[in-house]
Amino acid sequence: MILSSEIVMFWPVFRSSCLFLLIIFVSCSPPEDPIKCSSKNTNCTITNSYGTFPDRSVCRAVEVAYPSTEEELISVVATTTRSKRKMKVATRFSHSIPKLVCPDGQDGLLISTKYLNRTLRIDVKSMTMTVETGVTLRQLINDASHAGLALPYAPYWWGLTIGGLLSTGAHGSTLWGKGSSVHDYVVELRVVSPGGPEGGYAKVRTLNDGDKDMNAAKVSLGVLGVISQVTLKLQPLFKRSISYMTKDDSDLGDQVASFGSEHEFADITWYPSQHKAVYRIDYRVPTNTSGDGRNDFTPFRSTPTLELAIIRTSEEVQESNMDANGKCINAKTIISLLLSGAYGLSNNGIAFTSYPVIGYHNRLQASGSCLDSLEDARITACAWDHRVKGEFFHQTTFSIGLSMAKSFIEDVQKLIELEPKAMCGVDLYNGILMRYVKASSAYLGKQEDAVDFDITYYRSKDPMIPRLYEDVLEEIEQLALFRYQALPHWGKNRNLAFDGAIKKYKNAGEFLKVKEGYDPSGLFSSEWTDQILGLKDGATVAKYGCALEGLCICSQDSHCAPSLGYYCRPGKVYKDARVCTRLTSKKIHMGTDANGLI
Repeated sequence: MILSSEIVMFWPVFRSSCLFLLIIFVSCSPPEDPIKCSSKNTNCTITNSYGTFPDRSVCRAVEVAYPSTEEELISVVATTTRSKRKMKVATRFSHSIPKLVCPDGQDGLLISTKYLNRTLRIDVKSMTMTVETGVTLRQLINDASHAGLALPYAPYWWGLTIGGLLSTGAHGSTLWGKGSSVHDYVVELRVVSPGGPEGGYAKVRTLNDGDKDMNAAKVSLGVLGVISQVTLKLQPLFKRSISYMTKDDSDLGDQVASFGSEHEFADITWYPSQHKAVYRIDYRVPTNTSGDGRNDFTPFRSTPTLELAIIRTSEEVQESNMDANGKCINAKTIISLLLSGAYGLSNNGIAFTSYPVIGYHNRLQASGSCLDSLEDARITACAWDHRVKGEFFHQTTFSIGLSMAKSFIEDVQKLIELEPKAMCGVDLYNGILMRYVKASSAYLGKQEDAVDFDITYYRSKDPMIPRLYEDVLEEIEQLALFRYQALPHWGKNRNLAFDGAIKKYKNAGEFLKVKEGYDPSGLFSSEWTDQILGLKDGATVAKYGCALEGLCICSQDSHCAPSLGYYCRPGKVYKDARVCTRLTSKKIHMGTDANGLI
């Protein structure tokens, strides 16, 4: 399962200082269950937290099971295996973009880990912690801290489950120690897979650090079975010191290679259209250092739904009118507010006064206060909550080897020189987040030390409506994936990022061998997972308008939106790219399809 998200990153847009203050003081509605059934636990559909998958398909299942113990989970897997039915694992919040949770067939079953949410034991002496698969990152961090322990590196978003973030390779940012991928701190996993009649149709495997199969199970995409329990190696709880430093981005390519080794928790936020880079100077300090800093990352706070509607409408109007200047002006305002507010850091849990912000790791490493509850989503919500009119975006996320990151950055800068306003829309979503990820032993983990680039940008509700500067973002995507052989984040991205991606993993064959041994009938596989694992063709599909949503790379004009002036053309810097380029001044009218018809 998934995803995301590491989530995932999500970037609400803030249009005014008034909105900024509202967000600080208003709590929000918790996300709804991603599984919906027409009757009790039967005739179900599943989506992600954004309300749709990249191809906008509807994923259906005959029923859903909510096991609350490992014994119940084993029974569910056994019963379903005996019936030779397809199964998929779903998490509490489903913060992933690809459809890894979709079961195939007419009688598929969803297994939700919503109630497998207990911390089972903490061993302070060995500094290990065992949790069930549905425990959220927030719960894991809090429970560990109560025992004086810490997970050293983690995604920045609270709303992920341990099973989901492991399955998709979610990570934080560091090149120190074992690196930032959470799966590299796993010392034991229990996995429930299909079995034969002699074993009661379910098999429970306990994998320990050093077992060969662990390298497959740590990043499994959910195709080996259901992770039931995870044991992590932790560290003594410590304090950190965080400061943000803003610089011109002219030497960003040179800085990126060295900055990650200079600071343990380093990351960089790049605002290409403003030629700015914000460096996170972040390291451990002695626990007796004064400071009670907190992290309530501004884009992860709750937002009044009326404000969300205004924000979204404003961006839709800018897209319709091709108002790049408006986007650039708004981006400058938003970034100024984020910087002045230290991205939601506070020195004392109330206000930001100055750098450095010093505090305990558990209060700084992740956030997500929009998960806290008022029940009525019509009042407040996470900015991307699909129940309200709010953020709706694509997210392109990939890792480029550290040795090639400079060249990639310089190629993007060349593209910005040609189209200076093209990335204002990305800056609206807090720019490009650059995190450091170390090479992993996981078969589907990072193959080398790398820089992970998170790019979030506007998505139309109409899949046939192109974006402003459609071609620039498509060229950056293809530049990374093909010229620089970037690895896609398994829990994010549009379809084209996964086409042929499995060939970039040197141990993909070993992973597939383990998959065959754990689930020879493919009950936990689906058409989508077979496609991204290279077992079937079809991760991309050629059809009218397919390039607009990343379902294909255009090879003919009809894959773009020719009736709206967007044609398939080579890239400007990466000439091998094929992108949807606007060649006329014809406006895109919101509410029309690609033929200009209502």
